Amino acid sequence: MNLPDLAQTLLPLWQSLRATSPAEIVAVVTGLAYVLLTVRRNRWCWVAGGISSLILAVLAAQSRLPMQSGLQAWYVVMSVYGWLQWSQPAAGRIVMWSAGRHLAGVIASLAVAALVARWLATETQAAWPVLDAATTTLSLFATWQVARMVRENWLYWIVIDAVSLVLYAAQGLALTAVLFAIYLVVAVAGYIAWRRQWHQQTST
Repeated sequence: MNLPDLAQTLLPLWQSLRATSPAEIVAVVTGLAYVLLTVRRNRWCWVAGGISSLILAVLAAQSRLPMQSGLQAWYVVMSVYGWLQWSQPAAGRIVMWSAGRHLAGVIASLAVAALVARWLATETQAAWPVLDAATTTLSLFATWQVARMVRENWLYWIVIDAVSLVLYAAQGLALTAVLFAIYLVVAVAGYIAWRRQWHQQTST
């Protein structure tokens, strides 16, 4: 690809970034704070995450991603639960779930997603009904795992973040798409860090 073609390809992205609203910028900054604090198992991650999700719920609704909007609203509720859960005296230990428990959760999540996607396709103007529904239901399951400090939650987020960045980029929310690309990298780092910490706590 020559320079003129590259410039023509990057121009729409640059224009989208320049048009980013202050609200989206705040959502991105607090969202980054959330994932970085989560890797460190700092309970203040839930405050940052709650602020970010509240803003993203509005932005997703305006971008015709109803399930993503509902998902962000759920994150706000989970931020309260996560704060309370991580504030318990016994909090801080990473746990592992059995493969069967994970499989049951994934099957249940995708079954619900199939029903929701069908409803979205026929009753709403959702731009990406199948991906929107699948990422939403799996995110609900993964968020519950974060609150319970399940080590494998990061593996779910690797997949979810990869799909979500495509969804937001397709709808013109360029900076939010960049945020999810960063989330993807942090999810990989988070899994490595939590796995190492889990081995340390089990060895002691």
